[in-house]
Amino acid sequence: MNDTVTRPGRARVLAVWCRDWPAVAAAAAAELPATRPVAVLFGNRVIACSAFARAEGVRRGLRRREAQANCPELVLVRDDPDRDARLFEPVVSAVDATVPGVEVLRPGLLVLAARGAARYFGSEEAAAERLVDAVAATGVEAQIGVADELSTAVLAAKRAAIVAPGADAEFLAPLPIAELAAEPSLAAPERAELVDLLHRLGLRRVGDFAALSPAEVASRFGGDAVAAHRCARAVPQRPPSARRPPPELTVEYHCDPPVDRVDAAAFAGRLLANRLHAALAAASVACTRLSIIAETEVGEQLSRIWRCAQPLTPEGTADRVRWQLDGWLTRRDRPSAPITLLRLEPVELTRAGALQLGLWGGVGEQDERAKRALIRVQGLLGGAAVRVGVLSGGRGPAERVTTVALGDELTPAADPALPWPGRLPPPAPTLLLVDRPPVSLESIDGRQVTVTERGVFSAEPAALRWGDRWWRLRGWAGPWPVDERWWTAREKPAARAQVQLADAEDGKVLLLIHLDRTWHAEGVYD
Repeated sequence: MNDTVTRPGRARVLAVWCRDWPAVAAAAAAELPATRPVAVLFGNRVIACSAFARAEGVRRGLRRREAQANCPELVLVRDDPDRDARLFEPVVSAVDATVPGVEVLRPGLLVLAARGAARYFGSEEAAAERLVDAVAATGVEAQIGVADELSTAVLAAKRAAIVAPGADAEFLAPLPIAELAAEPSLAAPERAELVDLLHRLGLRRVGDFAALSPAEVASRFGGDAVAAHRCARAVPQRPPSARRPPPELTVEYHCDPPVDRVDAAAFAGRLLANRLHAALAAASVACTRLSIIAETEVGEQLSRIWRCAQPLTPEGTADRVRWQLDGWLTRRDRPSAPITLLRLEPVELTRAGALQLGLWGGVGEQDERAKRALIRVQGLLGGAAVRVGVLSGGRGPAERVTTVALGDELTPAADPALPWPGRLPPPAPTLLLVDRPPVSLESIDGRQVTVTERGVFSAEPAALRWGDRWWRLRGWAGPWPVDERWWTAREKPAARAQVQLADAEDGKVLLLIHLDRTWHAEGVYD
């Protein structure tokens, strides 16, 4: 075996993956023999199963009856994230005792920096063997993956592979495109829809998707597609933190009386989660890596870092605190004294809008509460006071939104499924300017730029004037003639165009419409 030598300056990542962890944890909790087939159910479907269950034809996604028909001896267990996290804590402790600095992605999967482990044990291969032995001592099997990037290391762990430095993209290229959505701790929920779309477009391998240019992906797909494309190209997925999070974002809870029960610890964790997210909201940031710290009466300190693909919500933070405390308080080598202090420290922050949730923060019960609140407002102000948007048919961005009163049938003013020739191509502007303020397009010699009878610019646009302000143009697209309402009298043809301002912050792009020999700002792209 050739030992892999890590090149100086390259930050390598090592991933530890315990296959079928929900099924393994369920079997351990029920004290079942290792040879007994086990499947975990959620919503009457199999979400995880053991290797012996797969050998009998059980697969993820099967209904309960189908799974039982394939394997009559199958043991069915309900999904329990608390159980999975509690039983994973001994595995995390074993890895952390061998190589410090563990980050938990989810129960069954953790990552750590490979450089220190490779230096201490002599090579990445030797470190991987030591970690497999450390996990095996807890009665669990694990696979190790090492790569330059975190997402590549996770995929390598599922194949028990050590990727050579600089070869991440080569390793990813032949993998099926579905691998980009296979790991929920690294992919947003909408990743599955993206993978299905890419497959239908003929991009069957990760390398096919990576071959597209970043501009092509950004202009045709959503924000999650950009993150998936960076993963496929094996480029850094997160910029390095320029500074540590400010200390005022750290929250503490002094337990009085000291906590030695899981239910009391869970209550304290929920209280801390609400305090933390109030501080994060005030600072307009969100947390993607969180350190959970506990101190006991005798001065013992416990700590663990959790990493998430999306910014944590208060409920997600409370869940992870509860899982971690449950693992600490129920393991065999539990703390020797009750917990007197709990602390949450953000380790990695992002802008609050970078991965923003919906208006109400989530789905399910929260949607119902929001709807009930809107109905109360509607009762106070009248039926037409609360309106919701419906995708409609039309050529312009404003025409494609129909607002109807809350509670009425969501019927658009025009059918969006019709062809609508001349419709503005996606993406749509993020901000619509209802009053359409007038602007002026100018050529390089200062002449006014209009649209000719043939539907083209009278001169190449070089600058835009909006009131007292003036910007040079970095680029433009169009014009696109607006061929509608031809029976009305217009002195000049109507048309739309897009322009990018060179001197504006972030290179802002405007949507312009030309009406009656005058340009108007119709929308703004962020």
